[in-house]
Amino acid sequence: MTSSEKGRVLLVRHGESEGNATRTFTGSTEVPLTEVGRAQARRAAEVLALEFQPAIVVASPYARARETAEIIAGALSLDLEIEPDFHEQWLGDLRGHPYDVVGRDPAFDRTRPWDWRPPGGESLVDVQRRVAPVFERLARAHAGREVVMVSHGGVMFALWAHVVGSWESAQRSANAAIVLVEHQAGDFVEPLVVHPGGAETTDETGG
Repeated sequence: MTSSEKGRVLLVRHGESEGNATRTFTGSTEVPLTEVGRAQARRAAEVLALEFQPAIVVASPYARARETAEIIAGALSLDLEIEPDFHEQWLGDLRGHPYDVVGRDPAFDRTRPWDWRPPGGESLVDVQRRVAPVFERLARAHAGREVVMVSHGGVMFALWAHVVGSWESAQRSANAAIVLVEHQAGDFVEPLVVHPGGAETTDETGG
Protein backbone atom coordinates (compact mmCIF):
# COMPACT_ATOMS: atom_id res chain seq x y z
CA MET A 1 0.00 0.00 0.00
CA THR A 2 1.15 3.53 -0.75
CA SER A 3 0.06 6.96 0.40
CA SER A 4 -1.40 7.59 -3.07
CA GLU A 5 -4.06 4.94 -2.53
CA LYS A 6 -7.56 6.09 -1.75
CA GLY A 7 -8.79 5.38 1.74
CA ARG A 8 -11.97 5.84 3.71
CA VAL A 9 -12.44 6.76 7.34
CA LEU A 10 -15.83 6.01 8.85
CA LEU A 11 -16.34 8.17 11.92
CA VAL A 12 -18.97 6.73 14.26
CA ARG A 13 -20.31 8.40 17.37
CA HIS A 14 -21.11 6.08 20.27
CA GLY A 15 -24.70 5.06 20.95
CA GLU A 16 -26.82 6.73 23.61
CA SER A 17 -25.09 6.57 26.98
CA GLU A 18 -26.63 6.85 30.43
CA GLY A 19 -25.23 10.39 30.57
CA ASN A 20 -26.94 11.28 27.27
CA ALA A 21 -30.22 9.87 28.56
CA THR A 22 -30.11 12.01 31.72
CA ARG A 23 -28.47 14.96 29.91
CA THR A 24 -25.62 14.96 32.39
CA PHE A 25 -21.89 15.30 31.80
CA THR A 26 -20.60 11.97 33.02
CA GLY A 27 -18.36 11.92 36.05
CA SER A 28 -16.74 8.63 35.05
CA THR A 29 -15.17 7.33 31.88
CA GLU A 30 -16.91 3.99 32.51
CA VAL A 31 -20.54 5.12 32.08
CA PRO A 32 -22.13 2.50 29.78
CA LEU A 33 -24.60 2.59 26.92
CA THR A 34 -28.34 2.39 27.50
CA GLU A 35 -30.44 -0.30 25.83
CA VAL A 36 -31.32 2.32 23.23
CA GLY A 37 -27.61 2.96 22.71
CA ARG A 38 -26.86 -0.71 22.20
CA ALA A 39 -29.66 -0.95 19.64
CA GLN A 40 -28.24 2.13 17.88
CA ALA A 41 -24.80 0.50 17.77
CA ARG A 42 -26.26 -2.67 16.26
CA ARG A 43 -28.01 -0.60 13.59
CA ALA A 44 -24.76 1.22 12.80
CA ALA A 45 -23.06 -2.15 12.41
CA GLU A 46 -25.76 -3.21 9.95
CA VAL A 47 -25.22 -0.07 7.86
CA LEU A 48 -21.47 -0.57 7.84
CA ALA A 49 -21.84 -4.21 6.81
CA LEU A 50 -24.26 -3.35 3.98
CA GLU A 51 -22.51 -0.31 2.52
CA PHE A 52 -18.82 -0.70 3.31
CA GLN A 53 -16.00 -3.20 3.79
CA PRO A 54 -14.16 -2.04 6.89
CA ALA A 55 -10.81 -3.63 7.70
CA ILE A 56 -10.50 -2.63 11.34
CA VAL A 57 -12.28 -0.78 14.16
CA VAL A 58 -10.47 1.81 16.30
CA ALA A 59 -12.14 3.26 19.40
CA SER A 60 -11.89 5.76 22.21
CA PRO A 61 -11.08 4.12 25.57
CA TYR A 62 -14.23 5.52 27.23
CA ALA A 63 -16.78 2.80 27.97
CA ARG A 64 -19.61 4.25 25.86
CA ALA A 65 -17.41 4.34 22.74
CA ARG A 66 -15.63 1.10 23.57
CA GLU A 67 -18.93 -0.75 23.98
CA THR A 68 -20.24 0.66 20.71
CA ALA A 69 -17.04 -0.41 18.97
CA GLU A 70 -17.21 -3.90 20.48
CA ILE A 71 -20.73 -4.34 19.09
CA ILE A 72 -19.61 -3.16 15.64
CA ALA A 73 -16.39 -5.17 15.61
CA GLY A 74 -18.22 -8.28 16.79
CA ALA A 75 -20.93 -7.97 14.16
CA LEU A 76 -18.36 -7.45 11.38
CA SER A 77 -15.80 -9.98 12.74
CA LEU A 78 -13.12 -7.29 12.86
CA ASP A 79 -10.20 -6.58 15.17
CA LEU A 80 -10.65 -3.74 17.65
CA GLU A 81 -7.90 -1.33 18.66
CA ILE A 82 -8.15 1.26 21.43
CA GLU A 83 -6.75 4.72 20.71
CA PRO A 84 -6.25 6.61 24.00
CA ASP A 85 -6.23 10.08 22.40
CA PHE A 86 -9.71 9.62 20.91
CA HIS A 87 -11.37 10.23 24.27
CA GLU A 88 -14.05 12.89 24.61
CA GLN A 89 -13.52 16.51 25.58
CA TRP A 90 -12.47 16.68 29.23
CA LEU A 91 -15.12 18.69 31.08
CA GLY A 92 -13.10 19.21 34.25
CA ASP A 93 -15.19 20.68 37.08
CA LEU A 94 -18.44 20.24 35.12
CA ARG A 95 -18.36 16.44 35.32
CA GLY A 96 -21.57 15.23 36.94
CA HIS A 97 -23.44 18.47 36.15
CA PRO A 98 -26.39 18.81 33.74
CA TYR A 99 -25.73 20.00 30.21
CA ASP A 100 -27.53 23.30 30.73
CA VAL A 101 -24.85 24.49 33.18
CA VAL A 102 -22.79 25.44 30.11
CA GLY A 103 -25.22 28.13 29.03
CA ARG A 104 -25.01 29.74 32.47
CA ASP A 105 -21.25 30.22 32.25
CA PRO A 106 -20.63 33.89 31.32
CA ALA A 107 -17.50 32.80 29.43
CA PHE A 108 -19.53 30.64 27.05
CA ASP A 109 -20.23 32.22 23.66
CA ARG A 110 -22.90 30.33 21.69
CA THR A 111 -21.55 31.77 18.45
CA ARG A 112 -18.09 30.30 19.12
CA PRO A 113 -18.61 27.26 21.39
CA TRP A 114 -15.33 25.70 20.26
CA ASP A 115 -13.33 28.41 22.08
CA TRP A 116 -15.01 27.81 25.46
CA ARG A 117 -12.93 25.96 28.03
CA PRO A 118 -14.73 24.59 31.12
CA PRO A 119 -12.96 25.11 34.46
CA GLY A 120 -10.22 22.52 34.68
CA GLY A 121 -11.10 21.10 31.26
CA GLU A 122 -10.49 21.29 27.51
CA SER A 123 -11.94 23.48 24.81
CA LEU A 124 -12.95 21.89 21.52
CA VAL A 125 -9.93 23.62 20.01
CA ASP A 126 -7.82 21.69 22.52
CA VAL A 127 -9.62 18.49 21.49
CA GLN A 128 -8.85 19.17 17.84
CA ARG A 129 -5.15 19.63 18.59
CA ARG A 130 -5.17 16.28 20.38
CA VAL A 131 -7.17 14.18 17.93
CA ALA A 132 -6.32 15.58 14.48
CA PRO A 133 -2.74 14.21 14.37
CA VAL A 134 -3.99 10.77 15.48
CA PHE A 135 -6.74 10.85 12.85
CA GLU A 136 -4.24 11.67 10.10
CA ARG A 137 -1.77 9.04 11.32
CA LEU A 138 -4.43 6.33 11.28
CA ALA A 139 -5.68 7.42 7.86
CA ARG A 140 -2.14 7.13 6.48
CA ALA A 141 -1.59 3.79 8.20
CA HIS A 142 -4.74 2.41 6.56
CA ALA A 143 -4.29 3.91 3.09
CA GLY A 144 -6.29 1.90 0.59
CA ARG A 145 -8.57 0.49 3.28
CA GLU A 146 -11.72 1.45 5.19
CA VAL A 147 -11.23 2.04 8.90
CA VAL A 148 -14.01 2.62 11.44
CA MET A 149 -13.19 5.15 14.17
CA VAL A 150 -15.65 5.15 17.09
CA SER A 151 -15.49 8.20 19.31
CA HIS A 152 -17.62 11.04 20.66
CA GLY A 153 -19.66 14.05 19.63
CA GLY A 154 -16.98 16.58 20.52
CA VAL A 155 -14.24 14.56 18.84
CA MET A 156 -16.25 14.15 15.63
CA PHE A 157 -17.17 17.85 15.57
CA ALA A 158 -13.49 18.77 16.01
CA LEU A 159 -12.41 16.37 13.25
CA TRP A 160 -15.07 17.68 10.87
CA ALA A 161 -13.75 21.21 11.46
CA HIS A 162 -10.20 19.97 10.90
CA VAL A 163 -11.05 18.30 7.59
CA VAL A 164 -12.91 21.30 6.14
CA GLY A 165 -10.69 23.93 7.78
CA SER A 166 -13.60 25.74 9.40
CA TRP A 167 -15.39 25.48 12.73
CA GLU A 168 -18.36 27.38 11.33
CA SER A 169 -18.87 24.74 8.61
CA ALA A 170 -18.53 21.74 10.92
CA GLN A 171 -21.57 19.65 11.77
CA ARG A 172 -22.49 17.85 14.97
CA SER A 173 -23.31 14.15 14.94
CA ALA A 174 -26.15 12.31 16.66
CA ASN A 175 -25.64 9.12 18.64
CA ALA A 176 -24.44 6.26 16.39
CA ALA A 177 -24.20 8.54 13.36
CA ILE A 178 -21.74 7.48 10.65
CA VAL A 179 -19.71 10.12 8.82
CA LEU A 180 -17.58 9.17 5.81
CA VAL A 181 -14.28 10.95 5.14
CA GLU A 182 -12.47 9.87 1.97
CA HIS A 183 -8.79 10.67 1.51
CA GLN A 184 -5.89 10.26 -0.90
CA ALA A 185 -2.26 11.35 -0.66
CA GLY A 186 -2.94 13.35 2.49
CA ASP A 187 -5.92 15.22 1.06
CA PHE A 188 -9.33 14.77 2.66
CA VAL A 189 -12.71 15.09 1.00
CA GLU A 190 -15.52 16.98 2.75
CA PRO A 191 -17.27 14.68 5.24
CA LEU A 192 -20.53 13.02 4.23
CA VAL A 193 -23.19 11.74 6.64
CA VAL A 194 -24.10 8.22 5.52
CA HIS A 195 -26.17 7.31 8.59
CA PRO A 196 -27.76 10.07 10.68
CA GLY A 197 -27.97 8.00 13.85
CA GLY A 198 -30.24 8.92 16.75
CA ALA A 199 -31.58 12.25 17.94
CA GLU A 200 -29.19 13.24 20.75
CA THR A 201 -27.33 16.21 19.29
CA THR A 202 -28.39 19.20 21.37
CA ASP A 203 -25.75 19.27 24.12
CA GLU A 204 -23.24 22.04 23.58
CA THR A 205 -20.06 19.97 23.89
CA GLY A 206 -20.68 16.59 22.29
CA GLY A 207 -20.71 13.59 24.63
